[in-house]
Amino acid sequence: MLVSGLLALALGITAVSLPVPYVVESPGPTFNTLGDDNGKPVISVTGHESFPAKGNLDLTTVYVDGGPNGPVSVFEAFSAWLDGAKAVYPEELIYPRGVTKEQSQQESAVAMTTSQENAVAAALKELNIPFEQKLQIAGVPADSASAGKLQEGDVLVSINNKPITALSVVQAELAAGNGAPVTVDVDRGGSSVPVTITPTKAPTGMFILGVLLQYKFTFPFEVKISLDKVGGPSAGMMFALGIVDTVTPGDLTGGKHIAGTGTITPDGAVGPIGGIGQKMHGARSGGATLFLAPAANCDEVLGHIPAGLQVVKVENLAGARKAVEQAASGADTSALPGCSSN
Repeated sequence: MLVSGLLALALGITAVSLPVPYVVESPGPTFNTLGDDNGKPVISVTGHESFPAKGNLDLTTVYVDGGPNGPVSVFEAFSAWLDGAKAVYPEELIYPRGVTKEQSQQESAVAMTTSQENAVAAALKELNIPFEQKLQIAGVPADSASAGKLQEGDVLVSINNKPITALSVVQAELAAGNGAPVTVDVDRGGSSVPVTITPTKAPTGMFILGVLLQYKFTFPFEVKISLDKVGGPSAGMMFALGIVDTVTPGDLTGGKHIAGTGTITPDGAVGPIGGIGQKMHGARSGGATLFLAPAANCDEVLGHIPAGLQVVKVENLAGARKAVEQAASGADTSALPGCSSN
């Protein structure tokens, strides 16, 4: 009986320590975009007057265990499932099959760099500070409508003689043509090259050229963002707010402690992110009382808001800035838009 009992105990311990194909998300630390990280300002500006800012505009993070970051045991997954501040997901919902830790980190680093550039563009546009913006071809898949016509490095100049100032111009012209061929003029190594392309229809129903695009910016001054060991695109909105506060007189927050999350486009649109529940818990633990959340994440916000935290839904940088300014003024913030079940 003693041997059987010890064997059963050993089998039980082995069972709960076995890895399972799940990912656990936990609240991570917050970083004040108006403060310092490792002795360096998170946001520093060269070539334009900057103003020290008080208060907090915290970006929020999430710890992710499982997948390429290392296995999660049965016990760890079950414990996280019982913890309201954590979330458990099947691994395939978070990571592509077979992705390595190095690949995941590289993708996260690229997303962070892109979000920083987009944040600068969005902040300058919000402040009506002019800058140059171009769309460049980052890649052309072999089976796309543009294969053999467009090349990596081409800069989009016009479509059907309409100047391309943003991706929305391309999308609108393709939609208006309903699949008809379009003439795209590109700058290729300093030469103007006209190309005729018949767009294809994506599964989403949108007509596309089938190319990978990236923005290329020329800003009138330098904005440097220094933040170690943080990746992904979800800090974009908070970076943009931090830049707005840094290059304008006064304190945007009025000394208040505000946190948030959301991707940002160069036009200032705020997009959804992952781990919203964990980020709200992290924000509240860090001392925030107001949290800016992407409107597209509202379904995940409801039912997961920590006590003492007001969540304001935002769709763009202008709306986020308005919410911060209202909180800073000391006015009642209860009328600010929040997530609802209606």
